[in-house]
Amino acid sequence: MGRKIGYWVSTVIVVVMTLPAVMYLTGSPQVVEGFNHLGYPQHLRIILGIAKLTGAVILIVPGLRVPKEWAYAGFAFAWVIAFIAHWLAGDGISSFTPLVLLALLIVSYFTRPPDRRLMPSTAAA
Repeated sequence: MGRKIGYWVSTVIVVVMTLPAVMYLTGSPQVVEGFNHLGYPQHLRIILGIAKLTGAVILIVPGLRVPKEWAYAGFAFAWVIAFIAHWLAGDGISSFTPLVLLALLIVSYFTRPPDRRLMPSTAAA
């Protein structure tokens, strides 16, 4: 039961934290300025917005085992790179926010039920 709660709490937090990606697609001035601050091109904002929203849906929808693996990997890469970019831009302690999300993603990944894994384990969940 604790494993199931850990999975859903961490997964829902990860998904909720990716929903602001809608602002990436709408061109919110705050997001545009953030990308400029990091030295990123604006077309990356669109690509990340689409990828984050797609990944969030894939994590919640049952089945889709292979796309789930890609979504987990994509979020992991994005948040490691975001940490590095913010750290190098001198954003201080707020640079660690992506690592907090990465930790929640790791909890979600390792506590997910067998029917959401690429290779279902035979161990009791």
